[in-house]
Amino acid sequence: MPWNFSSTCTPHSYWYSFFFHLFKVPAVGFRWDRQWLVVNQRGRAYTQRVEPKLALVEVNLPAEAFSEGWEPTKTSYLEIKAPGMDLLKISLCKPPKVSDGVSVWEWSGSALDEGDEASKWFTNYLGKPSRMVRFNAASETRPVDPVYAQGYSIMFSDMFPFMLASQGSLDELNKLLKEPVPMNRFRPNILVDGCEPFSEDLWTEIKISQFSFQGVRLCSRCKVPTINQDTAIAGPEPNETLMKYRSDKVLRPDKKQQGKIYFGQNMVCKESLTEGKAKLVKVGDPIFVLQKVSTAAEAVA
Repeated sequence: MPWNFSSTCTPHSYWYSFFFHLFKVPAVGFRWDRQWLVVNQRGRAYTQRVEPKLALVEVNLPAEAFSEGWEPTKTSYLEIKAPGMDLLKISLCKPPKVSDGVSVWEWSGSALDEGDEASKWFTNYLGKPSRMVRFNAASETRPVDPVYAQGYSIMFSDMFPFMLASQGSLDELNKLLKEPVPMNRFRPNILVDGCEPFSEDLWTEIKISQFSFQGVRLCSRCKVPTINQDTAIAGPEPNETLMKYRSDKVLRPDKKQQGKIYFGQNMVCKESLTEGKAKLVKVGDPIFVLQKVSTAAEAVA
């Protein structure tokens, strides 16, 4: 039985996400997804984990930016806004300046610098020296951990190019919470509707349109799901409840315990390893499960 696909785009790794109907699938994830980053004066990434105000940064891309074959012009902009701040417009044409020493987790390299206006905007908003950079795909490669998926690359996402979650899983979680939470707490870029709660734990291979996605690792969650994306205020939930029902102790009792909680499945796209023109997926495309394991305890985490 197929289920339905939808998706969100988060241009910056740790900002607000927004919804689009059509997505291009290149090698490192959906086009425009996790392509920008705000860094401190040492080039280290700012995240919602340490700067929850980033949750309130909203972005907008022109609708045509997701069309097949579209390339930006001098009048194409990423628009950025936040409470108390003027609108910031970033040209989608690649900037000429390069910043060295940009780092995310274990990776470091160069990135394209979006200029002094963006730097001033984020410095004022966060109250500390900041610069906005874009992944420099022309000269940099950031490989996925080969233990889980050999040969794949990402831009500024945490670990993998795709993270899948289902609406059924969120609905089931919300039954356990005093106050329901929206899906933007978990920030998937592949959202499935119509399947049983947490059935995505078991999926090792799915197909969307002409693409095969491989489930490589259950997605362990940090503190970001506890941050209200409308207020930037953190609380104990949903992580406290996830610890009771979705921890490694519960899902994988015979495995080494690390105190982790899980929601969603990290994925890579098999076709991204093949050179060629990136194709499109769209909201409403059916999802077919090609392979799966029997229990969450069998899944890689």
